[in-house]
Amino acid sequence: MSRPVSTARLDRLLANMGYGSRRDIGLMTKAGWITLDGEIVRDEAMRVRLEADLPDRLLIRGKKLDPLPGMVIMVHKPLGVTCSRKEAGTLIYDLLPDRWRARDPALSTVGRLDKETSGLILMTDDGDLLHKIISPKHHVPKRYVVTLDRPLNGTEVAAFAAGGLMLDGETKPLLPAELEVTGERSAMLTLHEGRYHQVRRMFAAIGNHVTALHRDQIGALGLPEDLEARSLRVMTEDDVAKVFAVPAK
Repeated sequence: MSRPVSTARLDRLLANMGYGSRRDIGLMTKAGWITLDGEIVRDEAMRVRLEADLPDRLLIRGKKLDPLPGMVIMVHKPLGVTCSRKEAGTLIYDLLPDRWRARDPALSTVGRLDKETSGLILMTDDGDLLHKIISPKHHVPKRYVVTLDRPLNGTEVAAFAAGGLMLDGETKPLLPAELEVTGERSAMLTLHEGRYHQVRRMFAAIGNHVTALHRDQIGALGLPEDLEARSLRVMTEDDVAKVFAVPAK
């Protein structure tokens, strides 16, 4: 049995999507800027069905509507950008189009990457999805490309895979993690939990130091090769499904 399609007042929907105040939306309808299925919308209070194809059918000044609430995007976070709303310097929210920064509910990062870590991070306005991805019970794997200060000594794969490694200042041991050595000072590390600065602290615990860190995969979703640093892309349902899929070996 299919789920009933919800509806929303047009002016409230567009205001919450960052197109302006509800008064602004009223002025847009009076100016004939909004069309639905090729017909000019004259009543900003009309209710619209929140169907998947609405962004293709509802146009504002001839341009397709932004993705509806429940939007998920992938971002290629560059070095030097902070996953915060208030810290000094460039914030990941500065990479969003102005209208997307005005959405309500707001887009939020799914977890964080520290300022000196680059790579794949997701953002969404779907709180349930956000919590599902970061929930410890789902153990969504995340893979990092690691560059190290000193050569690997051959014991790291077993040490990380065994589980039980303790981080400085913590009392709960780490879950097992998979390390794939790719060079004398480089490796790929897959984690199944997300603790503060975990990758850096794991290598510090075994006497090494991370000099560069890049996340290239969440679940089975890889960072697209054509998604350049500072760029973002709206995710499809298939993309979101990959987050919860088992990565290929």
